[in-house]
Amino acid sequence: MPIKPAIKSWIGIPPWILIGAVVVLFPIFSYMTFETIHQQRERSLHLLREKGASLIRAFEAGTRTGMMGRMGEFQLQKLLMETALQPDIVHLIVTDVNGTVLASSDPSQIGQSYGLDLDLHALIKDKTLRWRMITLPHGISVCEVYRRFTPTEPADRFHRNRFKSNRPMPPIFPFPEADEPKNRIIFIGLDTSPVEEAMKMDMRHTIVMSIVLLMIGISGVLLLFLVQGYRSARQSLSRIKALSDTLVQNMPLGVIALDTANRMVMQNPAARSLFSWDNGPVPANAFPPSLLALLDDPGIQSGPVVKTLECRIGDAEPIPIEAAAARLVDDTQAVIGHVILLKDLREVESLRKALARSRRLAAIGSLAAGVAHEIRNPLSSIKGFATYFRQRYGDIPEDNELATLMIQEVERLNRVVTQLIDFSKPVALATRPCAPLDLVKKAVALVERQAEGKGIHIDIRHEAPLPTIQADPDRMNQVLLNLLLNAMEAMPSGGTITLSIERDKKLQNIVVRVRDTGDGIPAEHLSRIFDPYYTTKSTGTGLGLAIVHQIIEAHQGEIEVFSDGGIGTTVCIRIPQSEEQSAGQMQANDVSI
Repeated sequence: MPIKPAIKSWIGIPPWILIGAVVVLFPIFSYMTFETIHQQRERSLHLLREKGASLIRAFEAGTRTGMMGRMGEFQLQKLLMETALQPDIVHLIVTDVNGTVLASSDPSQIGQSYGLDLDLHALIKDKTLRWRMITLPHGISVCEVYRRFTPTEPADRFHRNRFKSNRPMPPIFPFPEADEPKNRIIFIGLDTSPVEEAMKMDMRHTIVMSIVLLMIGISGVLLLFLVQGYRSARQSLSRIKALSDTLVQNMPLGVIALDTANRMVMQNPAARSLFSWDNGPVPANAFPPSLLALLDDPGIQSGPVVKTLECRIGDAEPIPIEAAAARLVDDTQAVIGHVILLKDLREVESLRKALARSRRLAAIGSLAAGVAHEIRNPLSSIKGFATYFRQRYGDIPEDNELATLMIQEVERLNRVVTQLIDFSKPVALATRPCAPLDLVKKAVALVERQAEGKGIHIDIRHEAPLPTIQADPDRMNQVLLNLLLNAMEAMPSGGTITLSIERDKKLQNIVVRVRDTGDGIPAEHLSRIFDPYYTTKSTGTGLGLAIVHQIIEAHQGEIEVFSDGGIGTTVCIRIPQSEEQSAGQMQANDVSI
């Protein structure tokens, strides 16, 4: 059964927030709306009541004024009929305490009963204004205001002072004196249609405004959540960006980002270091073409493409790398560029070659050990017979010379066998703190006379002071002697051998360099000079430098050879310095022997 996709939130806001905002705000605005409508209705009715009360007071005052003026025959009925001509007055009725209509805006109602559904006797007792809503037979809604009608009560102080007279006031009503005017009740019916129409308009306006305010309130709540969501998203994005930038900048793999036009938009320090780019803009021609060709691979359409290739920039040496390329897409799956991850394989290749070499040397060593054991015994017999023949036929010069030559060759073979045995065995070291300068001087002293005989000058240069190294003096002497003899053989016509000793403070190493001014080593031979039995000399065994390399590795050091054809060769040895620092090594910078 297919799973229905999740409902996407509206403009990034979950639906429950919208529903919650409506549930919370709707009752509030509904209550406010009904309360406003109710207050408007109360105000409208209050205005009607006030209007009715004003009409009653005005009617009483008009009646009183009219009766005190020149119109002594003023009739109440005429006053009611004239007042009822106003459009919003439905009726004006004056009754007695029994409900009999005494005067009315409609003369046909005189003598009839009205207001019997009210407690008229209770109304006579005070002048409290009362009101009620009634509906006439023809459907008109009327707000009726009524109270005791007292036009004959004393006027206020203003009227008393104005109309102060010794003459008795004439009666207001043309009724018999026995019919007390205080027992009258006046009813004023006011048409509520205009008020109701206005109330309906106000109600519609109030409802519309309430809906608008409700929408504004909901929008405000949503806006608050949007702002909060934006701030949270921005903070999250900032944290993610900081994390990604830190990862990209510090990861050991090279990272290169390209846009849709295959222009570089970002490179991390590892990529710059890999291709030796500076911190400025990278020229377009500095980008390896082999990486661009990787982007045209058809497999990149479906996923990352991983290949091992060599990148060459200009005339520089090719760099073996492992590259992984992938497309960059946005939320709509539109391609916005490519990203390439680069892994430098030079160290891996170096380790692979070193491993292969170690395996080859191990195989050669095992073979050499077996061969040496089988050869040494016959060599002893041959040497014994040669010695015997030299003694027996010593008086014959030719035989004596042949026997001597046999003995020399046997001894040479024995030395080769001894070297084979030494090479096949693990190097055993008897280390102790040694002063590098003392080791160099001791080795130079052993070849000093031989060097002078060939016209070779040996120059020793060193820093001061120098720390000690943890080394086997005999083995290090073997290394230095071998290097000095090789340098002397490279200068048959004389020259200079320079031995320099310095301290690499960053790597905590002692660096010894042996440089000659001979013919140098051809570039095609440099990669194989430490292989056993590889030699360019007619009389060499090819084991000297192989044993030197083995001894330096046993000291946890490194050895490198640099040579320029026709200029000379430099052998660089790096040995870790000892924790104990040698004191008293303050010697001159240049010492010549």
